[in-house]
Amino acid sequence: NIVRDFFVSTTDVSGGRSDAYEQKLADARQIAEAELADEARARVTNAVDGVDLDYEFVCERMLMVSMSGTAVVVA
Repeated sequence: NIVRDFFVSTTDVSGGRSDAYEQKLADARQIAEAELADEARARVTNAVDGVDLDYEFVCERMLMVSMSGTAVVVA
């Protein structure tokens, strides 16, 4: 993690894109999607409408990903 963080900060300075950082964001999104789907299934629904994805920086090295939506039954 220290090496990844170093390269991310170096990329931030140089203005490039960080593959490691983008992969972490993709992983976090997949986890949020899976948790939202699990919660919808637990409520005996079969779809989620109006999904909202939000990224928040909690502190310098911590990012919070949240996803919300309305669980619905589609006939």
